[in-house]
Amino acid sequence: MPLQSRFLSQIDVLSDKFIKVFKERGGQIGRRLQNILEPMAQVRKNFNLCLQFRENNNFNKMLLVTLCQDDVDLVRECIIKGLCVYLNEDPSNLMTEHVATDEGVIQQSIEETTMGIYIIKSRDASDSPEDIGIVLEGQRVLQDLDNCALAAAMLFGLMYTLNLTYPPELMYTFEVFQKLVMELEGNSLSKKALVLKNRLYE
Repeated sequence: MPLQSRFLSQIDVLSDKFIKVFKERGGQIGRRLQNILEPMAQVRKNFNLCLQFRENNNFNKMLLVTLCQDDVDLVRECIIKGLCVYLNEDPSNLMTEHVATDEGVIQQSIEETTMGIYIIKSRDASDSPEDIGIVLEGQRVLQDLDNCALAAAMLFGLMYTLNLTYPPELMYTFEVFQKLVMELEGNSLSKKALVLKNRLYE
């Protein structure tokens, strides 16, 4: 199975377990996790709306497919950001959002980035980003990706295949991607990853 497909399907398979663990977390990290999971309330509303239209046989199948795909992408993005927070790492070190104002400012920010995902949103703050891409050593190496979860899968794939050292500020997030999500070389785990693994499978 290709890396990106496996990464995304594993995030989907583990999503309920991750959400349960995130909701059980208390303190300041628990509050930050609640904020990250908040957009998923809209997912439930969309799902209920789809069911309602379906019962009345009054729904547009293409709209239903679009809503469902957008919801899946949103859940995946929330899980990935939630993992960062749960592991006491900053999701903005992984995904940086820019408003498409001045290309020069965006380019400067990208050039100052060692490794990460950039998201360029339009000025009118529409839901769909103008561009999602990956930066390595200040250079855009991939762009026009469909969503943030795909970008995370591609970034992990690049880091793993090129045998690059995981950045210290995201060390645990990438360890979880590698050893728990992808199940690669998972024999030795850091204490944080081991605690998360045990909580996932309680």
